[in-house]
Amino acid sequence: MPTETPRTDGALAGLARFCYRRRRLVLLTWIVGVIALAFVGFGFSADPDNDFTGGDSGSAKAQVLVEKHFPEQQGDTLTLAIKAEKGIDDPAAKKKIEKVVADLSDSDITGPVTSPYEDKDLVTEDRRIARTTIPLTDQDVAKTDVKPLVTTVKDASGDGVTLGLGGDKAEKAETPKQGPAESVGVLAAAVILFIAFGSLVAMGLPIVTALMAILGGIALIKLVGHLVPSPDFTVLVAALIGLGVGIDYALFIVTRYKESLKEGDEPEAATVKAITTAGHAVLFAGTTVVLALLGLVTMGQRLMTGVAIGASVTVLVTMIAAVTLLPAFLGFTGHKISSLRLPRRTSRRSKPAGVPARERRTPAERWAGVVQRKPLIAAVLAGTGLLILAAPALSMRLSLPDASVQPRDRSSYTSYEIVSEGFGPGYGAPLIFATEIDSKGADLGPVVEAVRKTEGIAYATQPRVSKDEQAATFMAFPRTGYQDEATADLVHELRDDVLSKASGGEEVYVGGPNAGAIDFAEETSSRLPFMIAIVIVMSLLLLIALVRSVTIALQAAVMNLLSIGAAYGVLVAVVQWGWLGSALGFPTEMPITTWVPMMMFPVLFGLSMDYEVFLISRVREEYERTGDTRIAVTRGLARTAKVITAAAAIMIAVFTTSLLGPDVSIKQIGLGMAVAVFIDATIIRMVLVPAVMELCGKANWWMPGGRTAKTTPASPTGVEEEARV
Repeated sequence: MPTETPRTDGALAGLARFCYRRRRLVLLTWIVGVIALAFVGFGFSADPDNDFTGGDSGSAKAQVLVEKHFPEQQGDTLTLAIKAEKGIDDPAAKKKIEKVVADLSDSDITGPVTSPYEDKDLVTEDRRIARTTIPLTDQDVAKTDVKPLVTTVKDASGDGVTLGLGGDKAEKAETPKQGPAESVGVLAAAVILFIAFGSLVAMGLPIVTALMAILGGIALIKLVGHLVPSPDFTVLVAALIGLGVGIDYALFIVTRYKESLKEGDEPEAATVKAITTAGHAVLFAGTTVVLALLGLVTMGQRLMTGVAIGASVTVLVTMIAAVTLLPAFLGFTGHKISSLRLPRRTSRRSKPAGVPARERRTPAERWAGVVQRKPLIAAVLAGTGLLILAAPALSMRLSLPDASVQPRDRSSYTSYEIVSEGFGPGYGAPLIFATEIDSKGADLGPVVEAVRKTEGIAYATQPRVSKDEQAATFMAFPRTGYQDEATADLVHELRDDVLSKASGGEEVYVGGPNAGAIDFAEETSSRLPFMIAIVIVMSLLLLIALVRSVTIALQAAVMNLLSIGAAYGVLVAVVQWGWLGSALGFPTEMPITTWVPMMMFPVLFGLSMDYEVFLISRVREEYERTGDTRIAVTRGLARTAKVITAAAAIMIAVFTTSLLGPDVSIKQIGLGMAVAVFIDATIIRMVLVPAVMELCGKANWWMPGGRTAKTTPASPTGVEEEARV
């Protein structure tokens, strides 16, 4: 069935024609621009900011006091943990331990190191386990400078002595780079594209376009970081999203271009048609993703605003590349788009002329017919299945990863394990209490004593007064670890009950990395519903403007919530409950990283809206032709099934390759997004959409005013509507 003739005099048509005819200039501009951006962006990049504290929380107030009045405590430190089977006083063990301490102390990046033989508080009573702190002279020391220290400690282990080097800097130093994960994702996408297109040339265009766009986008992120700081995982997340959407957007345009060539168009006309149809849909879809990502700004968290802007920049660059760089590439390929083809077997048998049309239906059409015959049963089964998958999300716990959830071969985990055994798991989760005082003689004894007597506290230190005599601080160590739910409960008890009742405790704030992570998680949980509401409203308005149907827009919102909820549930079952966790590369059961759910939602909602646009645009056009919702849904599903399947397969391949990397947080977001895309492309698009639209009938096209919309489709999408990949 022919597609609707696109406009050839609009802005997109003019842009496509210009990029096609001036393809050498466009390609040269892109190459020079990306190289220049890469040179400036990577050469003068902003340092990442991983400090999620701030705001009005108790931990933020404590940190302000410590930074202002105790500047000497601001330097980073490492922790050397020692375990000797025969005790640290064994001559062989003592010789090895003293040499390691001396080597660490002699480093150019460390300060004086106190030997555990000089301070009995650093050694357990049985003298088998010891620890000591290694101060770093530079707070901004590079991880490449810390790596030799980690190597020194690991190499010294053996012969009954186990040593581990812990601390944030040590943990980062021994964490390998993401490695081949992105390369594997690109390779998987190439295989899918080759199968879909059957041509090496057609396969290569989306990949080259996406890679150039991602390189430029990441370079821009590095520069934007000077204005809006962002954490170090921003680049990895942006690369995952950019690679997925970049290849998908180019896939839609190339497919439409090939369709136009088959219909007899010349390459230039086919390029114009592809950009004015598929390119129009790409711009709408990309805008939806960008707006959804910017919904993170509503979280009010400085670093997540940086993540939102960084990822949005990458998606924006991929959109621009799809409608400018790709038309230039099409100008070079012309009719050779199908060159270097995959050999295909063709059947010599032809269908008799009298075979009824219903017998020539595609598998997608036949499947749609099955669903539409029992729409209520299909909708109930699919909805129930998604709710069951989403159920584990009700028990979701949020936290930030620490050494306890790292791979077991890491020196930082060894340090955590030794210190936990000898001094308790709470040693790595200290609580820092800070308050303002009016004199050096201010009595914090009642507060310290109240904290020390609190159930769940292992011990508390004596208070220290700042040099300016305006603030005091002390530390307390829980009996439970950083990731334990009991630790969060303890922090609440201290704030809500213990401190408020102790004399002088009303103005004492509980801080430290542990309390900061708890506050960040709770702040995220409280603001997440607001962000979800903002993203849904913005996406609904955009979708109503495109398909001119309130009913379909509401259906899309509900179905997207179901698919994302199911993805959250699967993520909790795998990561937090440990179901198949070890098989998927998670070292142990752990809470969900705090920023993962709030990052997943806008990205997935935007991507789900993309698929909704690709499907509903075609359904809408068929409805305008026939006036029959059942026929429109059947044909729309048939025309888009293959291209949506290919696009989803690429997304899933890209996201799942994150499981090959070392970062547990990136693994989580990759797994969650892969699950959501799979659910969206199967249960949602293949079952719920045809079932619900069949149940709604003509009500699908309702608009305010008490009538169904009868206007021309706002955006014929060509590739996603007529794709025969």
